[in-house]
Amino acid sequence: MSEQVAMPPRALMPDYLRLIALFGIVIVNVQFIGFSVLHGFAEPMGQSAADDVTLWLINGLALLKTYGLFSFMFGVGLGFLMRSATRRGLPFGKLYRNRMLGLLGLGLLHGCLFFPGDILVIYAVAGSILYLLRDWPLRRLATLGMVLLALQPVIALPLLLGPSDTPPEFFTIEQDALGTGGFLEAALFRTLGFLFTLPVFLIVQGISALGWFCLGLAAVRAGMIDRADHPLWRRARRFCLWPGLALSLLGAAIWQWGPANYGAALTVIVAPVATLGYLGVIAALARPPGPVGSQVLAAGGSSLSIYLGQSIILSTVFSAYGFGLWGQLDRATATAVAVLVTVCLIAALTLWRRWFGQGPFEWLLRRITYAGLRP
Repeated sequence: MSEQVAMPPRALMPDYLRLIALFGIVIVNVQFIGFSVLHGFAEPMGQSAADDVTLWLINGLALLKTYGLFSFMFGVGLGFLMRSATRRGLPFGKLYRNRMLGLLGLGLLHGCLFFPGDILVIYAVAGSILYLLRDWPLRRLATLGMVLLALQPVIALPLLLGPSDTPPEFFTIEQDALGTGGFLEAALFRTLGFLFTLPVFLIVQGISALGWFCLGLAAVRAGMIDRADHPLWRRARRFCLWPGLALSLLGAAIWQWGPANYGAALTVIVAPVATLGYLGVIAALARPPGPVGSQVLAAGGSSLSIYLGQSIILSTVFSAYGFGLWGQLDRATATAVAVLVTVCLIAALTLWRRWFGQGPFEWLLRRITYAGLRP
C-alpha cells in the first residue's frame, strides 16, 4: 500500500498581502479619480489644512509602497503558476502567454474606460520580460530585483519632477469631460490621457514593477512565502520598517510644506525600503484567522475583481454621469469613500465566493489563461 504524500499547508502570506495592498492602492488611486490629474507630480494639491494632512499621510504611508506590495505579489503568482503547471503537466509557456494577453486586454479596457492610471498593461509588459528570467539562479534574480529598484528613482525622478506644461485649455476639457460630460465624453478623455501617459508609466512604474516581480519570484524559490517566520522577514521588520517609514513621512512632509521637489524625490527614493518593512510586518501577521477572517481573506484573493471594481465604482461615483462628485469633496472624505467602496466589494465577494470559486474577473482571466489547454 503506497504512502500518501501530505500536501504542504497553504501559504497565508499572499492572502494577507493582497488584502492589505488593495486598501493602500485605492486610497492612492482615488486622489487621481476624484480630482484633476493635469497638475505636475510634485505639485502640492491640498486646498485646506485637512487636505494637506491627508495627502501627507497618503504619500508617506501608501504612495508607491502598496504598488510595490502588489507587484511583489505578481512575482509570487508567477512562482505559484509555474508550480501548478508542472504539477498538472501543462505547457507553462502557452499558459503564461495567455495570461499576459488576458491582463493586457483587461488593462487596456480599464485604462481607456475607467482609470488612466491602470497598472495591468504595465504588468503584462514587465511580466513578459520576467518570463525570460524565470530560470535564472536565485541569487541573480534577487540581485537584479534590487538593482532595478535602486535604478528606478534615477530614471523616474527627472521625468516626474519636470515642470508641468499643461496648456490651460486642457483643464477646461477635463472639467467638461469629468465634471459635466456623459460616459462617452469621460471615456474619450480617459483614453487620450491613458495613451499619452502610458509610455512614461512604462518607464516610471515598469522598472520598479519588474524589480518587485523578480523579488517575488525569488521569495517563492527561497521558500520565504511558505515560511512566515523566515529570518529575512524579521530583518526586514528590524532594519527597513522604521527607517523607511520615518524617511518616507519626512519626505512627504517636505513635499507638502517645504521644497516640493526635494520632498517628492525623498519619498520616491525610500519607498522600496518602507515596502520591504511592510512585507516583514505582513509576514508576522500571516497567521491562521478565524472563520470570518478566513472568508475575508478568501475574498481578498479575488484581488483582480476588487482592483477593477474599485475603479469602475469610484469613476462612476465621481464622474458627472454618476454622482457628480468630481472635485467636490475634500481629500479625507474622498479617501473615506474609497475605503468604504473597498470594504463593500470585499463583503460582496465574500458572499459571491460562497457560491462561486472565484471572483468574476478571476474567472474571466482563468478562462483566457487556460484557453485551448486542459485546466
